[in-house]
Amino acid sequence: MYTLLRSMTLSEVMLKQGPTLLVSFFFAEVFYKFHSFTLECLAFLVTWFVIDYLVSLLSNKEILN
Repeated sequence: MYTLLRSMTLSEVMLKQGPTLLVSFFFAEVFYKFHSFTLECLAFLVTWFVIDYLVSLLSNKEILN
């Protein structure tokens, strides 16, 4: 996370990671009820990673076409 924030400006982080962060946060808040902070936090991070990965795949396909 530190490397991510150091390698990009704040506006780049907000534009690129902000939407995926918010979607992941909403998804985790609504659907994850594990009664364990650790499990919910890990599930949130995995969700954020997967959504960000899918968004990057879609934007790469749009650039290539």
